[in-house]
Amino acid sequence: MTAHAVIADESQRFPYLQGLNDPQRDAVLATDGPLLVLAGAGTGKTRVLTTRLAHILRTGKSWPNQILAVTFTNKAAQEMKERVSAILDGMPVEGWWLGTFHALAARMLRRHADLVGLDSNFTIIDTDDQIRLLKQLMEERGLDTKKWPPRQMIWFIERWKDKGLNPSDVPKSEGAEAADGHILALYARYQDRLRQINACDFGDLLLHMVTILKNPAHADVLADYHRRFKYVLVDEYQDTNVAQYLWLRLLGKGTGNVCCVGDDDQSIYGWRGAEVGNILKFEKDFPGAKIVRLEQNYRSTGRILAAASGVIACNEGRLGKTLWSENEDGEKLCVRGLWDGEAEARWVAEETESLQHKGWSLGQIAVLVRAGFQTREFEERFMQLGINYRVIGGQRFYERLEIRDALAYLRVVAQPADDLALERIINTPKRGIGDATVQTLYAYARAQGISLRESISHLCETDELKPKMRVTLSALIGNFARWRSLVGQMPHPELAAQILDESGYMQMWKTDKSPEAPGRLENLRELVSAMAEFESLAEFLEHIALVLENQGEAADEAISIMTLHGAKGLEFDAVFLPGWEEGLFPSQKTMDEHGVKGLEEERRLAYVGITRARKRAYVSYAARRRMYGNWIDAIPSRFVDELPEEHIEINTDLSAYGQGRSHFWDSSGFTPAVQRRTPPRPSGERAGVRGQTESASGFKRGARVMHDKFGPGTVINIDGHKLDIAFDRGGQKRVMDSFVELVEG
Repeated sequence: MTAHAVIADESQRFPYLQGLNDPQRDAVLATDGPLLVLAGAGTGKTRVLTTRLAHILRTGKSWPNQILAVTFTNKAAQEMKERVSAILDGMPVEGWWLGTFHALAARMLRRHADLVGLDSNFTIIDTDDQIRLLKQLMEERGLDTKKWPPRQMIWFIERWKDKGLNPSDVPKSEGAEAADGHILALYARYQDRLRQINACDFGDLLLHMVTILKNPAHADVLADYHRRFKYVLVDEYQDTNVAQYLWLRLLGKGTGNVCCVGDDDQSIYGWRGAEVGNILKFEKDFPGAKIVRLEQNYRSTGRILAAASGVIACNEGRLGKTLWSENEDGEKLCVRGLWDGEAEARWVAEETESLQHKGWSLGQIAVLVRAGFQTREFEERFMQLGINYRVIGGQRFYERLEIRDALAYLRVVAQPADDLALERIINTPKRGIGDATVQTLYAYARAQGISLRESISHLCETDELKPKMRVTLSALIGNFARWRSLVGQMPHPELAAQILDESGYMQMWKTDKSPEAPGRLENLRELVSAMAEFESLAEFLEHIALVLENQGEAADEAISIMTLHGAKGLEFDAVFLPGWEEGLFPSQKTMDEHGVKGLEEERRLAYVGITRARKRAYVSYAARRRMYGNWIDAIPSRFVDELPEEHIEINTDLSAYGQGRSHFWDSSGFTPAVQRRTPPRPSGERAGVRGQTESASGFKRGARVMHDKFGPGTVINIDGHKLDIAFDRGGQKRVMDSFVELVEG
């Protein structure tokens, strides 16, 4: 019987095989032995995985309860179950071990809890409970929880658990300085305390099971699971961390029928512990493994795939595959150079309106950014034009916690009687001002018919409050009075930066080790940058009030704005990819911290972004961008240079801006300076910040400088990072050095 005849016979016996391409069918039918399915973007990975499961059950190779199927989300698990059931025409699929890593590990651990000192009814605590418990343990040891916030210490512990390390396994050099050298002892005490209260955190679910399964004293437990599971299937294998990898490898060594599905080119979660190396060494872990590459893409046009392939081919840490499609070639990838971030947002909005007029659905258009702070300019522009939008995976810019906190500080400065704003931040960051004190202040304010600020001023002159509290509140009110006196005396963006700094609010997020903290800091800096577009603090706050008033629920028909990380697994007809500049994308911070490994993960993000597009993809970059209160000269991302020339169309608007544009640019958008691949800068060096000299503040007396609002001037005095400048048209002003640039020559 010929190969075609065999395929036809199989398809007749098993109708669910019809419509599969050859590699997909190969992955479904290779049921025995280890199998790695390298599934490129849009190649039908989910269909292969569910069809393979259905085939194993339909052919009687296994009962449902002999299958271990691991997904990364509960939603994916439920979808897998429904799709397998549909393929099998309602055949029962109950009883299999299907779920996320943590759900399956918890199910196992309840069966063997006694082996790690727990009862089977143990409690799984959340993050708040973790922090509260660790704070208690730190206070027991007399450790300063302000210097070493418990949330920061929990970050160390969680990273160790992600690596499968018990306290005794952690190298003594790791975290040696944290908590004054007590972090390892705290980790051990934390684990002991969890056992005492019969609890574990999420990291323990996998850590405890790995500990049990690899312990020779409990070899019978591992042997039992080897007998139990005839087939192990794992989705999104490229996103596994070390603990998950160890757990899977231990369980998969039984029958050896392990199927892992993933894409090494889409491993983008290294910042939360994912190890792309897990998928790269699959053949070493499971000798004789078969590898099937799914390379036929059913989503995107040929040019989009070619562009994405051209970028990802520059990575060395990959197993290698080339996506192709029978879809039409489609239009070339549009690459656009613009003058600044505002022009970029304006262009994206205009292109979006153009697509709408051509009949494209807003719901099938997305803006994918590298960093959360980038969303603001697009949100503002869409609101101005009445384009409905939704922010996926996060709040709208002005609704974010850190932005509302910052705005509360500014509102109290602008309007001392704003009790709601003052109450919001009176103890943020922590100042030891509890609810009881706030209630006392409010009670007096109501009785006297005065504002909360006035109530504080009055009570600080009495003995109603404890001496320490009086000192704290007096200092806070004094700060607000001092900041208020500076309104109109210095540019309002600089004043905002000073308020956030002197209040301790920025420092609070700098010391916070949660994954969200860096993004919150970026958002705060973007807020300060945004203020430069307005004449005064009052005008800015009025604008914000109107923005928040108009931010209702987005209509069903709305353009999506999200980060590249949040876009994984999604697809759209048209995708905008803004901010492709060195330092922003690839992220300078990622390159500084992780070197080549970090750069390759950034490149995988670029690949993910491009392959979200079905019909149109747009890449844009700006010649200069306001970041962290400074205008930064930018050069296009090296990823732009890596896009194959034959599949892109380059346009720039820069020639229309005349003199003064960055020397990196010419009318074509590419000069030899742009075309070179810029290596990662050393840690601490910022891109494009000009005007630096050898003096402490970066400027000398007599230096000629330029300020965005006040124009040219001469430095006449230096006080740390504050400069007294005689402006040619605005008289003498005191400004922060970060808001001016040195005028060369």
